[in-house]
Amino acid sequence: MLNRKTRVLIVDDSAMFRTVLTAALNSAPGIEVIGTAVDPIDAKGKILEMKPDVITLDVEMPKMNGIEFLRRLLPIHKVAAIVVTASAVEAFEAVQAGAVDYIKKPTAGEMDTFASKLQSLVRGAASARVGLGNLHATGSQAQSLRHTMLNLASTANKVIAIGASTGGTDAIQVVVENLPKTTPGIVIVQHMPAGFTKMYADRLNRVCQMEVKEAEDGDKVRSGLIIIGAGEYHMRLKRNAGGYFIESKKGEKVSGHCPSVDVLFESVAESARNNAMGVILTGMGADGAKGMLKMKQSGAFTVGQDESTCVVYGMPMVAHNMGAVSRQAPLQDIAGILMQRLR
Repeated sequence: MLNRKTRVLIVDDSAMFRTVLTAALNSAPGIEVIGTAVDPIDAKGKILEMKPDVITLDVEMPKMNGIEFLRRLLPIHKVAAIVVTASAVEAFEAVQAGAVDYIKKPTAGEMDTFASKLQSLVRGAASARVGLGNLHATGSQAQSLRHTMLNLASTANKVIAIGASTGGTDAIQVVVENLPKTTPGIVIVQHMPAGFTKMYADRLNRVCQMEVKEAEDGDKVRSGLIIIGAGEYHMRLKRNAGGYFIESKKGEKVSGHCPSVDVLFESVAESARNNAMGVILTGMGADGAKGMLKMKQSGAFTVGQDESTCVVYGMPMVAHNMGAVSRQAPLQDIAGILMQRLR
């Protein structure tokens, strides 16, 4: 049983792409494609029969789209789903519907990178928590948080840095959506492809009290503003006589990613020191752990999401085990902890 392979069911209406996905996954040690399905109706029967650990799921399919399928399937069958899509909007909707993660459909020149990324996601999804439930604040909780922080003075001195990966798009929203406009500037790296980060920032901007935008080189960090690191660009916090600002530059992957949480956190440790707070949320791997340790060593207060509320307890676990986390907490408590610390 210790050497049991991760069993995958591929759900896609394209015969060619089913072949592509099967080849990408069967070439990886420890992963086995146990079957394919041409649409959600076909998939439902095969999930019951084959009991896969993970499914890959197209969105645009006949009979029922993938997102509606997730909404109907996951309350009954807790199977880890990875959505394959070219649309950022569909990716975010799929995560909100309960998918563990998503991957961008590849172009002709991206197949090797796509296969490696998909294999990594499948391995992570096999141990992910499915169906954690809604961790967003209720109306009364959100109102209480905003009321508690009405007297929070706007400050240019403080900065909050957040890093996340698998499960992070929803987790970040839980943390930031009810923070008041007087909250110090927030800089965020969420592992996400180029093009998706702009749409994610726009999506958050519609639901948050604070303003949200994708990072651009030279952006000023200020109270009331959340800046999301752009896909394929490393984001660093810098400081000059005018205050904090963003450096957004292309570069090689660090800790396996671009943007990298480690890159952001290390720059925050250097530029903001004890005026910073760091948060590390759900995600596979270890990106951000070393950077968070540097933040803590420079005097920053650091928070790690706890195991019970993580989709994948990877990045926060490594940070915690390394001694980089000042306090570990459930996702729904993190915004309140940040606000209490600021007061």
